Amino acid sequence: MNAEGPAPAGAGSASRLDNLTLSRKEGFRRLAEAPRRVRPEILTPRQLGALSTRARTDYDKRCRIWHANIGPIRTPQLKALQQNLWDIVDSNAQDGDKAKGAIAVDAFPGLGKTTAVLNFAQKYHRREIEEEGAFTDAGEERWPVCRVGLTSNIGMKDFNRAMLEYYAHPGRTSGTSAQFVQRALDCVLDCETKLLIIDDLHFLNWKLKNGREVSNHFKHITNEFPVTLIFIGVELESRGLYSEADETGDVTLAQTARRTTPLTMDPFDVDSQTARRQWRSFLLALEQRIVLSRAYPGMIADDLSDYLFFRTGGHIGSVMTLVVRGIQRAARSGAGRLDEDLLDQITIDVAAEKARKALETKFRRGRATSKPKPAEPKRSKPKTPPGNEKGGPLS
Repeated sequence: MNAEGPAPAGAGSASRLDNLTLSRKEGFRRLAEAPRRVRPEILTPRQLGALSTRARTDYDKRCRIWHANIGPIRTPQLKALQQNLWDIVDSNAQDGDKAKGAIAVDAFPGLGKTTAVLNFAQKYHRREIEEEGAFTDAGEERWPVCRVGLTSNIGMKDFNRAMLEYYAHPGRTSGTSAQFVQRALDCVLDCETKLLIIDDLHFLNWKLKNGREVSNHFKHITNEFPVTLIFIGVELESRGLYSEADETGDVTLAQTARRTTPLTMDPFDVDSQTARRQWRSFLLALEQRIVLSRAYPGMIADDLSDYLFFRTGGHIGSVMTLVVRGIQRAARSGAGRLDEDLLDQITIDVAAEKARKALETKFRRGRATSKPKPAEPKRSKPKTPPGNEKGGPLS
């Protein structure tokens, strides 16, 4: 049996983690430190029919939870992003008199950027706990990572309150903006937090007073908090993150722009042999995680390769949504396998459905393919006659 992804502690139910979301430190720790899930064994239709009602109910539940939590798969995009994150974060281990560079992970929705960053953050959390211990020298709990998700029109006080909520600070319910900032800094220092992840940064409107206020606060954090900021968002450049000045000529954004390294994730494409091999490698990895009674080798990577690409445009989020929903239906209906007819019944995101028609036409007419050409067999070199190893004339 294979292991995949961290599982919530206990019986493996996803509901326990739902009660401790990533906006709370306990939720993040449970995600980062939970034991790895164990893939349910694959049972044939005959074996499924031999189960008792109770055993079948338990098996179906384990399979549902397993499939709902597949991933993340180590695609080339994820590996490249995480390598850059390690480079930057480990380079930010300077003394406190030096400001740390920030990171902006900027990519279209559905490409797995938040998944990749959170997966990196979980690894970072485990590394810090392993190296430094679960408690600081002062006896405080160590929390290497803090994550804050932004909402629309958030202000500086709201942002700092969200940080205090993450740490469950008793002073998070009342106080001035300046007091909230100081309490947030105290939490970071006491808990020796080194990563501050700010998700959904595209909700911040730099044109409004609140947006400029929070942007200035990010500058304050990079100067005064011993953390690496990791921003996650969509179209951050066009929204003003890297601007030297705003529309009024205010240059307060410039320092954030100068200290921020942009990183991205791209969708899969099938425009080259190398790209098609990467797509196939991803599908093979996904295929190995599927638990269905009538699944077979090549069900995903061979028979559904083109279909999955033109249904999703190579966006990993759309692929995972389509496949996982298809698996749930295949298991529930008794089909026990995935094919085009079944997946055609599954509705996914609007962007993928809109782009499907044009892509499907190209694939159906043979003008595009997602399948790499078979590797050509290597030709063996002709043997050199004995006594002629240097290729000279025979004596």
